[in-house]
Amino acid sequence: MSTTTLAVLVPLLPFLGAVAGLLLGRSAPGFVRPLAILPTLAAAVLAVTVAVRQGGGQPISTATELTPTGSVPIDLSLYIDGFAALVAVLVGVVATCVQLYSTAYLREDPRYPSYAALVSLFTSAMLLVVYSGDLMVLLVGWEVMGICSYFLVGHYWETEAARSASLKAFLVTKLGDVPFLIGLFALATDAGSFRITKILGTVAAGGLDHPTLIALLLLAGVAGKSAQFPLHTWLPDAMAGPTPVSALIHAATMVAAGVYFVARLLPVFAASAAALVVMAAMAAVTMVGSALAALAQDDIKRVLAYSTIGQLAYMTGALAVGDRGAAVFHLLSHGAFKALLFLGAGVIIHAAGTNSLAAMSRMDGLAKRIPDAFWTMTIALLALAAIPPFAGFFSKEAVLVAAEQTATGHSDLAPATAGWLVLIAGVLTALLTAAYAARLWLMAFRGRGAAAPDHGKEPFAMTGVLWLLAIPSVAFGLAADSIADWFDGRALTPTLATSVLGTGAAVIGAMLTYALWQRANAKTAAGVGAAVAVPAAVAAAESGAETPEVAEVTHDHPAVPAGPAADPGKALLGPLYPHAADGFHLDAVYDRLFVRPVRGAAGLVRFLDREVVDTYVRGAGSGTRLLGGLVRRAQTGNVQSYLSALLAGAVVLAIATAVLANVNAGS
Repeated sequence: MSTTTLAVLVPLLPFLGAVAGLLLGRSAPGFVRPLAILPTLAAAVLAVTVAVRQGGGQPISTATELTPTGSVPIDLSLYIDGFAALVAVLVGVVATCVQLYSTAYLREDPRYPSYAALVSLFTSAMLLVVYSGDLMVLLVGWEVMGICSYFLVGHYWETEAARSASLKAFLVTKLGDVPFLIGLFALATDAGSFRITKILGTVAAGGLDHPTLIALLLLAGVAGKSAQFPLHTWLPDAMAGPTPVSALIHAATMVAAGVYFVARLLPVFAASAAALVVMAAMAAVTMVGSALAALAQDDIKRVLAYSTIGQLAYMTGALAVGDRGAAVFHLLSHGAFKALLFLGAGVIIHAAGTNSLAAMSRMDGLAKRIPDAFWTMTIALLALAAIPPFAGFFSKEAVLVAAEQTATGHSDLAPATAGWLVLIAGVLTALLTAAYAARLWLMAFRGRGAAAPDHGKEPFAMTGVLWLLAIPSVAFGLAADSIADWFDGRALTPTLATSVLGTGAAVIGAMLTYALWQRANAKTAAGVGAAVAVPAAVAAAESGAETPEVAEVTHDHPAVPAGPAADPGKALLGPLYPHAADGFHLDAVYDRLFVRPVRGAAGLVRFLDREVVDTYVRGAGSGTRLLGGLVRRAQTGNVQSYLSALLAGAVVLAIATAVLANVNAGS
């Protein structure tokens, strides 16, 4: 079978599995799990086969005209280079792990059949984005992911939190998609084609008439899809959905799509130095802001959500300095350890009966209850904190090296301003990332208080997946030299300067957090011993961390000591803590700047429609009814009355005729 045929089957198989799952979910429930797992697993195997055959060599490109448009043609096209081949493997592997994990995590969920089908469709849409060689076909996968995220985030639709989160995710990403679509049409108009190869050829020939405008329009869509400032606010709220969905969205699909799109079309953005500086500034603000916010979150999943925003900003920063190899290297590395972090968090929530770190910090022995999650989460957090020799160290160092080379003038792919912005923000974020990773680990696994609930061993479908993902989280960074050949050939290995900066900042952040945690523990130790016990759900609700998922996937809600938790984040952030916990009030700012004016305008339109337009409509109707009423009064059914009226009318007409005749004769 040809490589092209195999590549076509990669997105097609999960799509067929999704259709079959939706059709047979109720009538044949026994087929739901095989239809969820087998097509996705087959797609992952085929993606690996395609990657091996592509081998980082010449891109595989083929196309056929999809439909005549009369102007710019739309082609059903494949374009598989080293970037696409490896990203497709990531998507397939993570999606398979999520489907396997979900069979145990959501085993009692009555809506599992539709959930599994939507996950398969989500996977298919992302694979279409990865392999597509035509921007219009890519846009189809781009928008299908948005629809799938709406339904999956709103999985627990009975609750207000899930409904609001799904709607917010949909609307905020659509806000970015509007300029994104305009940018696609502008780009195709300048290039005369939606084909990626032809667009890149046009850029190389200097054929773009409005490179800055096009790049900024496209960047708006990327900011929405990849949750970058200022369109990042939907992602933390999306934690209202099931944890496996969060793993899929954060590690390998929706938020990765924006970064992948920029990497695919980086020459378009590099054609405008201004666009690169804007991208670098966006990445820098997102990195630092999201890391500060992560330090103040109580919901373990929201910590990881802000972490994803920050790591995506690292990738965006690498793209802003013109190194898409470093960006995609970090995307692949991050995909492995972030999927592990979310799935591990699911095991923790399942075992602890809460998603609140404050509640977990008042439990004793949680690490012993779930040793698989403890060890694999430790590996993933070390990778997130970029501690050598874990995967995150090598991929994050590749980003810092690219920024350092641009800042010092050793690379002319981007302005030095962009390099300095990414480098300074990247080092500061390395410190903050290690701090919130250490905070999560200490509060989740080193709590003191009531004994953690013992549910026995977690299902193998959940723990086995964790160990599978732990392998690339540890070892993937060692492939930096060989992976460079799959990309642009630029070295991805760390340098001494950036290694000292990045690792030194991470160690300082982790040690400072540990010291502050010890001090906070000493202060709360006496109070915990004498405190009244309260349910963990109550403790989570007090901090605003409780989500709909907790009630669905857990059965035992343990009691924990009341009182303040030993949270090093409060001491680290000081007066900034409540503002960071609320995401720096960006939702409130957007409410005042956009939501309220739009609602006011909608109220005005409603008033004009009801009180002005409807008044005229009602007036026309009332006049007609009044005239009809008068006419109805004349219809008595009495023949004598009709004859009398006829005679009277004839007399009136005769008199009028005579009068007019006399008047005319006199004149």
